[in-house]
Amino acid sequence: MDKMPEEEDVSPMSSAPATPSSPYELKMLPLFMDFEEFNICMPAPFSYDDKAMLERNSCDYTQKITYQMARAGQTTRRVRVYADGIYDLFHQGHARQLMQAKNIFPNVYLIVGVCNDELTLRMKGRTVMNGYERYEAVRHCRYVDEIVPNAPWSLNDEFLEDNKIDFVAHDDIPYGAGGVNDIYAPLKARGMFVATERTEGVSTSDIVARIVKDYDVYVRRNLARGYSAKELNVSFLSEKKFRLQNKMDELKSRGKRELTKVKVDIITKWEEKSREFIDAFLLLFGRERLNSLWNESKGRIIQALSPPGSPNGSINGDDSDGKDRDDESDDEYLELPVEYGSAGNQERSGLNRRCPANRSLDTYKEEAENNLEYERRSN
Repeated sequence: MDKMPEEEDVSPMSSAPATPSSPYELKMLPLFMDFEEFNICMPAPFSYDDKAMLERNSCDYTQKITYQMARAGQTTRRVRVYADGIYDLFHQGHARQLMQAKNIFPNVYLIVGVCNDELTLRMKGRTVMNGYERYEAVRHCRYVDEIVPNAPWSLNDEFLEDNKIDFVAHDDIPYGAGGVNDIYAPLKARGMFVATERTEGVSTSDIVARIVKDYDVYVRRNLARGYSAKELNVSFLSEKKFRLQNKMDELKSRGKRELTKVKVDIITKWEEKSREFIDAFLLLFGRERLNSLWNESKGRIIQALSPPGSPNGSINGDDSDGKDRDDESDDEYLELPVEYGSAGNQERSGLNRRCPANRSLDTYKEEAENNLEYERRSN
């Protein structure tokens, strides 16, 4: 007998998931799924689930709990607190409101009622998320213990008794509907109302306003992510316009990236060249090279800056060294020629002058002749 093929395990907790057919295929959880496999942490049950019904049936609702008893923690059972709302585009403001309701008493079992699409459309307006999406968003909040789908807009005694509600949590601002100024006024009068606070600057209307304000941006964003014009309810011409704008933005971004890359390359090359220039300068004009150049040119500089030296003697026969002229060698002076006789030699002392050796012989002869002529005339 042939072996029957084993049934493929497709449970969300399967330890050996099937290999994706392509590297771009992502394994996703189904939209509608059974959470029984998740035994560590599970979303809050609906009011008609067995877990919620067991909790409700075990509650002795005949024991009425006052606000003072609940605040003091003097209760023999869990305090059942109810909070309701639309919870469209579930955000941190919603989560904070539920956190306050969960912590308002020491031992709270938090029940959250969510209105369906039909009632919400009639009483408040169109929502972005449908009823199922809003239910799932709220029941996955960790502060919630139970979800009541198709919750009523106004609470009556029958609803309170069926769900065994001790207190109702909501912000203290009067909420009017159906010609009534405040639908929570009867609960406030009976002492069954506990007030929570809104989170400033956060609301579903604010989020919707942001989307409407930047409508073109989000349409272009979704077109770029693969949505069709039909899915976005955009006309053919608008689609082409948005796609052209996306292309222009893409070209601008690419141009900026390339320009930034070129700038970085230029700066990098400039830094490299500057290092080369600095290294070459230090090699040519470093300390050792500068010392060598200084030693080579120091003598020339000193010679150029120093004044020229004075000659050994002057024309008038003055001695620059301050020595006695009689101690000088005889080579520096010339005797008169012999033909001038002894008279000429005798007159040499009368002239009271000496002849430097650097004067020419003709000059001495001319002076001697002039002296002799002067003596003849004097006699």
